[in-house]
Amino acid sequence: MTSSAEKFGRALGKAVKGVANVMNEGKKDPVMYRTNLKDVPKVEGLKRDDGWVDMQVQFLIDKKSADADHVVGWTVLKPGARHENHRHHNCDEFFIVLKGHGMIYTDKGDTPSIEGDVVYSPRGCWHGFNNTSSEDVVLVWGWMGAGSIEASGYEVHPESHK
Repeated sequence: MTSSAEKFGRALGKAVKGVANVMNEGKKDPVMYRTNLKDVPKVEGLKRDDGWVDMQVQFLIDKKSADADHVVGWTVLKPGARHENHRHHNCDEFFIVLKGHGMIYTDKGDTPSIEGDVVYSPRGCWHGFNNTSSEDVVLVWGWMGAGSIEASGYEVHPESHK
């Protein structure tokens, strides 16, 4: 014997499924996006006054290239290059130090960083990276929740080194 709660549950499930089908009508199936470092141009126009000091930055996956609501990037910091202390109001960020070492800017001061470090900065958290070494630093990084720098709510710290 079927209870009225079970009948209601089945009817509700059927209705939700029907609404989902209607809402998805005409939508394209998701498509995988693939690229290669050598095919992605370096970002032009990143200004020193905005905290981008001698950095080579590539946006590998973003809103523009893959209609993504996040960004995956690749950065090479030559000796002396740095990404000034900054934050994102609208997204979280992570980065992984693939090669080299330097200093991470934190809200508690500069902290040494080495190859293999994985760093997570929730939205609104001040952070940055300074290559204080004599070799290149390579970072892979991502913004979760924003598909472009404009959408990220990027802000350089008012007391950054510039």
